[in-house]
Amino acid sequence: MAGLFLARNDDPAFAESALGAARTAFAAQGFPAPAAHALRGWSLLHFPYIVGGPEGLLVRGDDLVAAAGTPVVDGKFGHPALEALLMMDPLALDWDRIGGQFVALVRRGGRSFLFGDYFAAFQLFRDDRDRLFSTSFLAAAEALPRLSFDAQGVYELAFNVMPLGDDSVFAELKTLSPFEVVELTERGTIRHRVDKPLPAAPSDLPLAEQIAHHHAPLAAIVGAHVAQFGDQIRSPLSGGLDSRLVLAALREAGCRPELYVYGLPGDEDVEIAQAMGKALGFEVAWTDKYAETPPPDAFPELVERNFHQFDGLPTFGNIFDNGAHGAAQLARHAGGALAVSGGCGEIYRNFFYLPDRRFSAKDVARTFFARFVPGDATSAFDPRAFLDSIAEKIRTAIEPPAATSRLDRARIEQIYPRIRCRALFGREISLEGRYSPYLMPFLDHRVVAQAMTLPLARKHAGRFEAALLNAIDPQLAAQPSAYGHDFTGPPGRKHRFAEWSTRIRPIWLRQHTYAIRRRLGPMGDEHGGLLEPDYMNRVIDPAFPAMRRFFRIEHITDSGLWRRVANLEYLAAKLGSKLA
Repeated sequence: MAGLFLARNDDPAFAESALGAARTAFAAQGFPAPAAHALRGWSLLHFPYIVGGPEGLLVRGDDLVAAAGTPVVDGKFGHPALEALLMMDPLALDWDRIGGQFVALVRRGGRSFLFGDYFAAFQLFRDDRDRLFSTSFLAAAEALPRLSFDAQGVYELAFNVMPLGDDSVFAELKTLSPFEVVELTERGTIRHRVDKPLPAAPSDLPLAEQIAHHHAPLAAIVGAHVAQFGDQIRSPLSGGLDSRLVLAALREAGCRPELYVYGLPGDEDVEIAQAMGKALGFEVAWTDKYAETPPPDAFPELVERNFHQFDGLPTFGNIFDNGAHGAAQLARHAGGALAVSGGCGEIYRNFFYLPDRRFSAKDVARTFFARFVPGDATSAFDPRAFLDSIAEKIRTAIEPPAATSRLDRARIEQIYPRIRCRALFGREISLEGRYSPYLMPFLDHRVVAQAMTLPLARKHAGRFEAALLNAIDPQLAAQPSAYGHDFTGPPGRKHRFAEWSTRIRPIWLRQHTYAIRRRLGPMGDEHGGLLEPDYMNRVIDPAFPAMRRFFRIEHITDSGLWRRVANLEYLAAKLGSKLA
């Protein structure tokens, strides 16, 4: 099951309108026709995968399980996984048995419950009155009669790629919290608080024992997917560490996945991945996403297609490219294959590059999330309030009592999976997991839990991750990397120095790093796009009538930021009169 939409039917006119809008929006995104079910007080639409995959709907008399995403229970998929979920109490789920990223509706014994995966990575949007729930952002937006941009959500997406916590870019739309199970009643909803603990202290086990402890859950999770999909698995490979560790786990499970790499001719990732394949006897397909440029007249139709394919707001605002981004997504999922990602692999590393001492939530917000130049924004932007809001989201995501004061260094490591991965990789998972099953093993809570026990010293420069790779697949570990060294031994001096030089920078300097870089000249990112006026003026109003309230467009010299703002402008034009 790849899509869910629920509307409360105590207002028949609203329910009918919302369900009709949802059917239209899901169809425009390529979903097959849904099946409809009536719950007490609610109407449900559930959609199968766009391309194909294990069954996501189970009906047993009056009981029902409908899932979106890729739930895995007891290492099983499809009906066996749903049967197991049906037998569990939704308010006391056995998370030792449950993996994957998904949203599930379970109706048992006359009661209906909605819940997500451990980190709520697979997104479930809800309106601020709990009248609807939707795995599609666009379907939720189209189903509501009025919408208004939320300044915090808009600035978080523009400056940090995606809104954080439970927010979206609209004040009327939020996402389901990882700490809630929603009970659907005849008259509305009841929110049940659930705890999602992670280890709060590093382990002092010897390295060999730590490797064994980390290896076991990774092997079990990847092995279950290989048992289900065999060699019908597509996985990326680059010059880095995370994709190589995923490949090692796949190879260990007996899989020969279809491997691919994206990049320009001569890119380091391309050359290293293909050299690795040649040395070890496997093929790595290469795609140059910038090889073709469509004529400007074809651009509006292409952007329209991208907009629906990526549910309105893809990561990095990437709807303005030449179509290669969308084509690559379809190729990953062709035939209902399992698509794999090495995303969130930084759980094994010191992602925030902070030294080993206590910091406040505001310190972390200033260190990593202050990617803005105030002059890019209008007076609607308050830098201090912006960072205060992010700090509060960090405190909400971290288990108390640590969140009420300076955070223990081990707690700070939780911010990466609970905040950053949920926002960025959660959106990726939600967009990819609509087409066919999707595996991001490093965001499985059992793998994350083990990573939270790593002493910080073993995270620096990927020391532990390299040792884990070397223990699983020494041949892969011995191949060259983009870091200038292989992964059979300790990291090289250049790699260590690069990380150290960031760790020693004080908070105040880290906060202004992005602004300093902007002063040095225009910036961009690897996601590119056809951003020239001859293309963009055909798809958005160059005056940016919606986003000019939030941004001084003419001041923005970061093409990645400009592209994300343009994505919001395109969204505003599509929603038209719905926007306040």
